[in-house]
Amino acid sequence: MTVTVLRGRTSDRTPYGARGSELLGAALAGDAARLVGEPSPPVVRGWEEDLAAARPVLEAAAAAMAEPAPVLIAAQCTIALATLPVLAAREPGTVVVWLDAHGDFNTPATSGTGYLGGMPLAAACGLWDGGYGAGLDPANVVLADARDLDAAEREALDRAGVRRMAVADVAEAVRGERVFLHLDLDVLDPSVMAAAVPAPGGLELEALAAALRDLVRAATIAGVEVTAFDDPAPERLAGPIAAAIRPVLPGESTRDPP
Repeated sequence: MTVTVLRGRTSDRTPYGARGSELLGAALAGDAARLVGEPSPPVVRGWEEDLAAARPVLEAAAAAMAEPAPVLIAAQCTIALATLPVLAAREPGTVVVWLDAHGDFNTPATSGTGYLGGMPLAAACGLWDGGYGAGLDPANVVLADARDLDAAEREALDRAGVRRMAVADVAEAVRGERVFLHLDLDVLDPSVMAAAVPAPGGLELEALAAALRDLVRAATIAGVEVTAFDDPAPERLAGPIAAAIRPVLPGESTRDPP
C-alpha cells in the first residue's frame, strides 16, 4: 500500500487543504507517504479555468490509481474526475462508496456557483465531460450523508439511480462487495472540523470511525481517497482522523466471515 498525497491545487478556495493533506499522509504512513506536487495559493474562479490548471494534479491522481491498493489524499474531491474513470475501466463491478456532506453531482449546466469541486462524481458517471473519461455506473455508487444537496443535484441523483442513505446504513448495503471509498472529511460536523463548505448536522468523529469499522468488516476495500481536511489548525486533528481512517486502508482491514 502506497499513500499518495496530492498537494497541488485543483479547485481549492481555502489555504488549508494542502497542509492538512500532508499532515494526514504523515499520520497514516510517516516518511513513506509519497508527496506529489507543490501547494498553490487558493483562488476563486470558474470551473473551466480550474479544470485546465488542475491537469498536473489530475494526471498524477490517475497515475496513482495504478497502484494495486491505491490510497490518495488531496485537498479537493476534484481528484475523482481522474480517479474514478480509471477505477471504472479496471474494475467495473466495484462499488464506489461516497461519504460526503455534498453530492458533487452538479454539472456546468446545473451548478449555481461554477465550482469544479461540486462536479466530479457527475463527470465520472457521464453526466458531463470532465476530460478524463467516465464509465462509472451510477447504480454502483452509494452516496452517504449528502445532507447538503442542491435541488437540481437531487433530481439528477434520482434520475441516475444513485443510492442515497445514512452513513450508518452503508456497511449493510455493500456487504460482500468490493468497494472503493471516497471520504470527504466534511462529512464531519463543523463543530468537529472546519470545512470549506460547512453544513451543520454532520457526524462526530467516533461515529465516522464506527461506520468505517463496520464497512471494513462487511466489504473488501479496493482503495481509498480522502479529501477536504480543510481545518485551519490541522495539527490538532491529524492524529485522531488518521486513527479513524486507518482500519479501512487496504491491507489493514479484516472482513467478517461470509
